[in-house]
Amino acid sequence: MAKRKRDSKLMDAYYEKPSGLNSWSGLPLKDFYGPEDLTSLDYPKEVADPGEYPYTRGIHRDMFRGRYWTRREVTGYGTPTETNERLRFLMDHGSSGLNVIPDNPSIMGLDSDHPRAEGEVGVQGAPMCCLEDIELLMKDIPLDKISMSLIVSSTQTPVTLAQYIALAQNQGLDPSDLAGTTQNDPIHCRYAGFRISSPTHLALKTGVDVIEYCALNMPRWYPINVNLYDLREQGLSAPEEVAFGFSVALMYIQGVLDRGLEIDAFAPRFAFYCSAHMDLFEEIAKLRAARRIWARIMKERFGAKSEASLKFKFGVHTAGCSLVPQQPVNNIVRVAYEALAAVLAGVQSLHCCSYDEPIALPTEESVKLAIRTQQILAYETGVAKVADPLGGSYYIESLTEQVESEVASIMEEIENQGGMRTALDSGWVDRRIDESALKYQQEVETGERIVVGLNKFQEKEEEAPVTNVHRVSEASEEEQRNRIKYLKESRDLKKVKDVLLALKSRAETGEKENLMPAMIEAAKHKATLSEVLGTVRQVMGESYDPLGVWTHPFF
Repeated sequence: MAKRKRDSKLMDAYYEKPSGLNSWSGLPLKDFYGPEDLTSLDYPKEVADPGEYPYTRGIHRDMFRGRYWTRREVTGYGTPTETNERLRFLMDHGSSGLNVIPDNPSIMGLDSDHPRAEGEVGVQGAPMCCLEDIELLMKDIPLDKISMSLIVSSTQTPVTLAQYIALAQNQGLDPSDLAGTTQNDPIHCRYAGFRISSPTHLALKTGVDVIEYCALNMPRWYPINVNLYDLREQGLSAPEEVAFGFSVALMYIQGVLDRGLEIDAFAPRFAFYCSAHMDLFEEIAKLRAARRIWARIMKERFGAKSEASLKFKFGVHTAGCSLVPQQPVNNIVRVAYEALAAVLAGVQSLHCCSYDEPIALPTEESVKLAIRTQQILAYETGVAKVADPLGGSYYIESLTEQVESEVASIMEEIENQGGMRTALDSGWVDRRIDESALKYQQEVETGERIVVGLNKFQEKEEEAPVTNVHRVSEASEEEQRNRIKYLKESRDLKKVKDVLLALKSRAETGEKENLMPAMIEAAKHKATLSEVLGTVRQVMGESYDPLGVWTHPFF
């Protein structure tokens, strides 16, 4: 009986074939592609060589022959000191750029000693409440010699950047000496669990302030990294990821133009944070199409003249939502394929997920393996030796056109809603995300979409345990909360009140008044995240505390 069952399974496996013949996003695919699929393709106009408009094949002629992509691994946990130790560990093992994410209270704009922050401080990110936090976070790391990525994305962004600038100035540096990126996409935060703290008008205000300040004062800094990745994590398709992300980006661009800046004054430092999901060829086509679409938007819609303004610069985060806790070592393979797609698509900066992320924060072992994944791609596989090695493939070029067409169709739908802001406020975007997420979940539950180890080829969980799991100690949270409480008790309260009143006064002059200089001054006098952002929130008609627990401590 057992033998017959094994024989039957063997025959089934031998004759097995794909159950679905569309791409991951549902785009219809043919059996094969040939010259007839490219007869209408105008190479100089629609593809062109790497480094030439519309940059379909890459923004540099030599791509990785000139310089590898930046290897960044997202980190942040416990106290700022513990995160600093992990940053230095990553530097020692081959990271070529640093990448820090704040904890959930900080993203909400809450200090670590907030009552509702208890149990969340440092759990999945580093606390960033005050200048001292940033000092501890960056201890023994030369600010003028590294490229720092602060994955501050919410309305917290200008406050944290102000603290980082204040630290640099205290060390005798100028903002123009600093290189790096702030994600600064507070609009998207409504879909990343932080809707209550990121109302659209406040999100646009803080986002545009950062872009304007950096354009005028920080030529080596990318002031925005529009977060397509988190949108994709909600269940969107590849074309939806690009269409929704670009439509959000247009909101920020218009906001900066309304401040009186020319497009070429800030667009060269516009960047994007994208997902690389499991469909290898669709992801490559998606990113190639995105380069082409962005170049045309900037040239035709905004009249950008600078080549740097036309170039779609993007980092990639391999798809966390594609990883599953069942048979977690399988995630190593998933991450490697997703990273391969990013590199073949011409990525500028890459974060590889760690295989244990569906279970806990990465351990030193798993994050080191994530770095090694990038190093093997760079040094062993040969994929970095030629720019756009898949360019000219009948399939890739056809799929790139197909993705581009779908993106254009979705962006037109958004425009028909009255633009992205109206689409957000009306709930149209929410409905679209819900529909996509539900469709994916139904496909997994019915087995139409196979996820190895989850709905096929399962094993008993105890047969593949993960024993080495990262944990943030309760002592770390207590230390952080107590340190912030002591800071508030020991500082010069009159000076804190004075700088916050100055910030309030500037904020009251109108939405177009840039508040970054006042925030930098507030950071130097030990005003905290809650106090600085809460002051701005109140002026803009919001509650001081997004959770309604605290009132303003000074006025």
